[in-house]
Amino acid sequence: MSRYVGAIDQGTTSSRFMVFDREGTVVAQAQAEHAQIYPRPGQVEHDPQEIWRKTQDVMRDALDGAGLTPKDLVSVGITNQRETTLIWDRRTGEPLHNALVWQDTRNDRLVAEFARDGGRDRFRGVTGLPLASYFSGLKLRWLLDYVAGAREKAEAGEVLFGTVDTWLVWNLTGGTDGGLHLTDVTNASRTQLMSLESLDWDARMLAAFDIPRAMLPRIVSSSAVYGETRAPFAGVPIAGILGDQQAALFGQTCFTPGEAKNTYGTGCFALMNTGETPVPSKAGLVTTLAYRLEGGKPVYALEGSIAITGALVQWLRDNLGMIRDSAEVETLAATVEDNGDVYFVPAFSGLYAPHWNEGARGLIIGLTRYANRGHIARAVLEATAFQTREVLEAMEADSGIRVKELRSDGGMVANATLMQFQADILDVPVVRPKVAETTALGAAYAAGLATGYWKGLDDLARNWRVDRRWQPRMEAAQRTKIVTAWGRAVKRSLDWKLDED
Repeated sequence: MSRYVGAIDQGTTSSRFMVFDREGTVVAQAQAEHAQIYPRPGQVEHDPQEIWRKTQDVMRDALDGAGLTPKDLVSVGITNQRETTLIWDRRTGEPLHNALVWQDTRNDRLVAEFARDGGRDRFRGVTGLPLASYFSGLKLRWLLDYVAGAREKAEAGEVLFGTVDTWLVWNLTGGTDGGLHLTDVTNASRTQLMSLESLDWDARMLAAFDIPRAMLPRIVSSSAVYGETRAPFAGVPIAGILGDQQAALFGQTCFTPGEAKNTYGTGCFALMNTGETPVPSKAGLVTTLAYRLEGGKPVYALEGSIAITGALVQWLRDNLGMIRDSAEVETLAATVEDNGDVYFVPAFSGLYAPHWNEGARGLIIGLTRYANRGHIARAVLEATAFQTREVLEAMEADSGIRVKELRSDGGMVANATLMQFQADILDVPVVRPKVAETTALGAAYAAGLATGYWKGLDDLARNWRVDRRWQPRMEAAQRTKIVTAWGRAVKRSLDWKLDED
């Protein structure tokens, strides 16, 4: 008898497979990193075939390591880096180009071109999204324009488009031999091609971006049985798909309007459940799908996306060599009492919410002879908290709801220094759950609901448990002082890279 639910968590830097029991406890896992490819400044790529190989490897390794077999799994869910864009040949299964990662900004000229006629918000009413290099639609347009033969093949129905969930489902269910070509509503909502109202590809958007409909996947619910795996093992139902941040919201059991979470990973992503009615943003956020269960109404969310948070720690390690391991950043930051008036704005790919400034670039400001490695390390951590505060303030302005606590998850929540500073700078408690990797858990929950492993949302809510809670303890005057300084630093980073550059 099947005893567990599996989840593929295909992220920006690694692929992971996790197995959960009925209480949401991890019983098996395996993880493998994949290469980050940087052809030019502002360009970030992944090898789709490497991602597929690593996904198969971690699925096998997790089961083998725990002495489990595919028969122990009632179903498998998938969660993925969302806006990362792929195109591949329907007949051969070969990608026509490396995947353009969500951080990639090579389509910024297209963004500027479309924004000149109607502004950055010209498509918000249909898609909930501003014009930005971040989303998949204009990445796809770039591939069709610049990959030799891609447009002609796409119009003939020979080329398929997908985000990473689509690529994995297609390969898992047979690939060139009958593989399913589909995506769920949460990932579709990140393409800037789907209507928030109809939950289908919007003809106006396809015409505006010149995207052939024949290459697009079928849009499905986030929790439903789509088909069965063939590789790396056969016969397990694939029954849940959620973009990574929506999966974290679902894994945090934020099922009530007003509940919010923040995921601290490569980037930071705060989402607030807004219920069955989409809330248009006037404060620089995006309106997106939170999830849709099979047979149910769609649930919407407000989201604030931050491009560089955990990636900044990696940059400190890999590019500057200031630390040997990412975990060392907390130790280094603890060598000083405060940031020494040093602020780090990590606008490596521009600034996302709430600024949406493609021309912003990273800066370190406030340096004096007093500043040392510890101050820079602390500024790196604090940059994540400052950016999160900006997003939460925008969320409260749009929704009219005061965030009472912030549920946190992702790799950086192990950093107690960061979590305490986050509570201080928000002036609300920050809560870490027992299972911090809620992205994979959310995908497992979606798959388990579709196959009856869990009976309903109440079952999932009962699983959520607190591991640690950080209470704010910073004086209001100090909070105001450093938040003001951060705002001044951000203003200096904006529009560094001009259109003529």
